[in-house]
Amino acid sequence: MKKVRWGLLSTANINRRLIPALQASEHGELVAVASRTQKRAQAYAEAWQIPKAYGSYEALLASGAVDVVYIGLPNHLHAEWTIRALHSGLHVLCEKPLTISMREMDAVIEAAGETGMVVAEAFMYRHHSQTRTVGQWVGSGLLGEISLVRGVFNFKIKDRNNIRLVPEYGGGSLWDVGVYPLSFAQYVFGGPPANVSGAQWLGPSGVDESFAGQMRYPGGGLAQISSSFRTPSHTELEVIGTEGRLHLNRPFVGVETGTLTFYPAEGDPQAIEVPQEELYRGEVDDMHAAILDGATPYISLLETRNHVRTALALYASARSGQMVAM
Repeated sequence: MKKVRWGLLSTANINRRLIPALQASEHGELVAVASRTQKRAQAYAEAWQIPKAYGSYEALLASGAVDVVYIGLPNHLHAEWTIRALHSGLHVLCEKPLTISMREMDAVIEAAGETGMVVAEAFMYRHHSQTRTVGQWVGSGLLGEISLVRGVFNFKIKDRNNIRLVPEYGGGSLWDVGVYPLSFAQYVFGGPPANVSGAQWLGPSGVDESFAGQMRYPGGGLAQISSSFRTPSHTELEVIGTEGRLHLNRPFVGVETGTLTFYPAEGDPQAIEVPQEELYRGEVDDMHAAILDGATPYISLLETRNHVRTALALYASARSGQMVAM
């Protein structure tokens, strides 16, 4: 069976989580990395035992050495390099958010349609059994009618030079980590909200260093999400229904050692066993299935478009102080 050849577009820190999954894969191999200088790319390649190094992103796209690229660049560069990779005949796995505007999102969709290449947004937690188990419980009706999804993703930024604090780079806590509970709510409710309300705390950086949002879904379900760069690391998610609730203490990162607990309307809490899986392996396998077998990516571009649309509506609400209809 042909192996899918992967290239890394940048030497971003997030690569450290994906590389082990690529190197352990049966159907893929990591063969190249690109940086803005040859020296940096070569040093990175040697450190991670990657065969080829390129001193520019353009050189990697034109090399013919890879079939798919992983894009871990700053948010404002995601759309540009996704589109350039697609038009270079390469498949793309791009870190979330795939884009930070609807114009960019629709341009990516158009490029994917024109080229026939696979492009997917890298929400690694969605591919883990823990998340799929939540979906099964919701779909089976074991929780009754879903009333509320409540999600939190916080961590403290100490370095004020962090690119997450640069407005021009698409910085902000909602774009960086708030999109995780946002996407989980969309997963549970099966689509985007009907309207949203948002509030933000803008730091000296000019980006939302704390954000809180509420989303109302067709049928009456609600979601409450929050994100922050100002408080100690904390993640949590609850799915609350008329017959009980599910609690995830590590819904997005550290899932491998997290717990999933069911609290029924009556009786004692029940721990739900979840298979221990490497968190990033699922999104790699999903890309391989799409590339080698023609399978539809698990996270569709329509779902990603709704992620972006909802985040933009929340930001618009936070700026105006008004509820925004979707």
